[in-house]
Amino acid sequence: MSKPDLSAQSARLAKRLEAIPSAILNEVRPAIIQSAEDLASLARALAPEDQGDLKASIVVTAPGETTPAYAEGGGKRTAGANQALVTVGNPQQRHGHLVEFGTDPHQNKGLFEGSQHPGTEAQPFLLPATRLSADRTKRRIGRAISRAVRNAAKEAGDA
Repeated sequence: MSKPDLSAQSARLAKRLEAIPSAILNEVRPAIIQSAEDLASLARALAPEDQGDLKASIVVTAPGETTPAYAEGGGKRTAGANQALVTVGNPQQRHGHLVEFGTDPHQNKGLFEGSQHPGTEAQPFLLPATRLSADRTKRRIGRAISRAVRNAAKEAGDA
């Protein structure tokens, strides 16, 4: 089973949504944010308990906002008008990717330099949450788009 290319899907969706008038986008935005909040909530539920405040570091960046520092692309990525981003990480929790994907055995550096680290087993939480919430997200946003287009058509007819 191949993984979906989320960046390509996001780019296609962005291109399609750019063609929609801003009034419609304003009506759809709450569904986008709610879907991101649902994804973040599910990721928190699936994140391992023994990882400190990893769960608390899972946050949503709303449209037009910039991702927090120490998240993937932290402080550098601004969500588009039709995007909400879910990120993991903060100054105290910068290891979400290591938990999600695990680590290979390796020689330690720094404080424990020279010692052998046995590696860690992957404990996926964000990708499974994405897969579990994808269908609901598509349905929610699809309904919001349909409703917004109907409302825009009604308003155009009334004008």
